[in-house]
Amino acid sequence: MQFPGSSLRLALLAAALLIAGAAGRAPGERGSRGASAIPVTGAFGPYLAGRLAAAETDTEAAADAMLAALKHDPDQPEVLNRAFLATLLDGRADAQRLARRLPDNPAANLLLAGSDLQAGRWDKAEGRLKLLGRSGPVQVLQPALQAWLLVGRGQPEAALAILRPLAEQNRLRALNALHAALIADVANRPKEAERFARMALADQPQPSWRLAVLSAGILYRAGKQQDALKLLDAVGANGDDAALAAAGPNRLDLLMRRNVASPAEGWAEAYTALAAALRGQGSGDFALVLAQLALRLRPGFGPALALTADTLADGGRDERALALLDRVAGDDPLAPVLALRRAVLLDKLDRTEDAVALLRKLAAATPTLPQAPARLGDLLRKRNRFPEAAEAYDAALSRIGQPDPRDWPLFYARGIARERSGDWPRAEADLLQALDLSPEQPYVLNYLGYTWAEQGKNLERAKAMLLRATELRPQDGNIADSLGWVLFRLGDLPGAVTWLEKAAELEPRNSVINDHLGDAYWAAGRQMEARYQWQSALTMDPEPEEMPKIETKLRDGLPGYPASTALR
Repeated sequence: MQFPGSSLRLALLAAALLIAGAAGRAPGERGSRGASAIPVTGAFGPYLAGRLAAAETDTEAAADAMLAALKHDPDQPEVLNRAFLATLLDGRADAQRLARRLPDNPAANLLLAGSDLQAGRWDKAEGRLKLLGRSGPVQVLQPALQAWLLVGRGQPEAALAILRPLAEQNRLRALNALHAALIADVANRPKEAERFARMALADQPQPSWRLAVLSAGILYRAGKQQDALKLLDAVGANGDDAALAAAGPNRLDLLMRRNVASPAEGWAEAYTALAAALRGQGSGDFALVLAQLALRLRPGFGPALALTADTLADGGRDERALALLDRVAGDDPLAPVLALRRAVLLDKLDRTEDAVALLRKLAAATPTLPQAPARLGDLLRKRNRFPEAAEAYDAALSRIGQPDPRDWPLFYARGIARERSGDWPRAEADLLQALDLSPEQPYVLNYLGYTWAEQGKNLERAKAMLLRATELRPQDGNIADSLGWVLFRLGDLPGAVTWLEKAAELEPRNSVINDHLGDAYWAAGRQMEARYQWQSALTMDPEPEEMPKIETKLRDGLPGYPASTALR
C-alpha cells in the first residue's frame, strides 16, 4: 500500500526516529550512562568492520563483526545498540536476547512487543507500545497496532472504535481503513468490513497489488463476488508483474482465504506496508528494519521477503536476496511474481541457463500471460542471443490479443532483436508498430531514425523523427548522435558537427559517437581533429568489427573525401 504525500513525510520521520534509537549514538558522543566513545580495545577492529559491512548492506558480515565487538566490550552502549540492529537486520535469534538489554531502544521494544503478542501476553505488549510514546514508527502505526491488540483480547468493537474516526478523516485514512476492514473481517462482520475496504480503495484510485488483494478477499466474503473479481481483473489488466498473482492458478484461493487472520499477522501487514513506502523513497535501511520485524511475526510472509530481497539486491547482495526468495512457498500467490525476480538474480550471478529454465517453466505455467516470455526475451537480448530473444517476444505478443498503447515496449524490443538478428524487414515493421501505438517514444524514434540513417534511406523522415526525439530527451547523447549522423548523411556538415559535438559532450566515453564526430570533422576539412577523435574512439572499447574500420580511416582518411593530409 502506498502512503499519500504528506503522510509519507510523516512515515519517513517516524522511521528516522526508529533507526536513530536502534543505531545508538555515533562514536565521539556520550552514551546514555555517561560512557565515552569506544576505546581503542579489542572491540574497535570488529566494530569498524561491522560499520563498513552495514554500510554495504552485508547484513551477515555486519552481525558477525558486531557480535565479536560486543564480546570484547559487552557493556558499551554504542556497540550493544549496533549489534542489536545488525542481528535484527540479519534475522538472527541474538536480536531477541540483545533487545532485552535495551529498554530505551524503540526497535527493541517493538521486537519484544511482537514476541508478547505472539504469546498472547496482551498486557505486556501494550505496555511496550506505551513505552514508545509518540516517537518512532508508532506515530504512524500505533492506532493499527493498538487495535490489533484489542482484537487479541476479544474486543473487536473497541478496536474498530479506535480506527473508525481515523479511517474517515485522518491523513492516513487508507492505512487505517484497511486495518479496520481486516479487523471487521476477522470478527465476521462482513458488511462493516466491506464498507471499510471500499473506503481504503476510494483513497487509492490505483491501489497497490496488496491493497487490491486484501480488499478483493473482503468483498468476496461479503457476498460481492463480482466486485472482487473485477478488482483482481483490474490489477491483471495493468500488464505489470502483479498480473501473474492476480490471474494465477491460486486466484480463487486468494479470494476465499483470509490473508490476515490474527493480531500478529495484522502487525506484520502494517510493518510491511510502511516498509514498502519507505523503500520507495530510497530509505532501504529503514525498510529492512520493519520488514524484519514483520518476518519475526509472520515467517515466510511473501511481501516482506520480497521487500527484503529487493533491498538486499539494491545493495549488491544478490546471493542473499536469492536465498530469501527461495523461502517463499510454492503455493504463495506471489510465487510466480517472485520467480521473475529470481530469474533476474540468477542471471546477474551468471547462472543464465538456470534463469532461462525458470522463465520457460513459468511461461508454460501461465500460458495466457505475456510476462514470463517477455522477461525471457529481455534476458536473452541482454545476452546478445537475439534470435532466441525474438522467439520469446513472439510468444509474449501472441498472448496479448489486440495491442494497445501499453504494448509498445514489446514491439520495440522484438524490433531490436530482429534487427540484430539480420531480419530488418520484420524489425522495421515492429518499430513502426511501436510508433503507431505510442508515437512520442524517443527511444523508438531514435532507433528507427538511426537505422534508416545507417541504411541511407528515409533520411528526411528520419531527421524529423530525431528532431522530435531530441526535444523529448535533450540531454541524451545517443539521440544527439543519431541526429548528427542523419544530418551528415544529408550533407549538412555544419549541422552534423554541431550535433555530434554536443553528443560527445554528453557521452564523452562513447566510441561510436567519437567515431562519427571524426567522420564529420574529416568531411568538413578538419583532418587533424578527425584523427584525434578516431584515435580516441579506439581507446573506448569499440565493437570488434569496428576497430579495423577506424584503423583504416586513421591510415587513409575517410573514403570519398580529400585525403591530402592522411598518413602515408
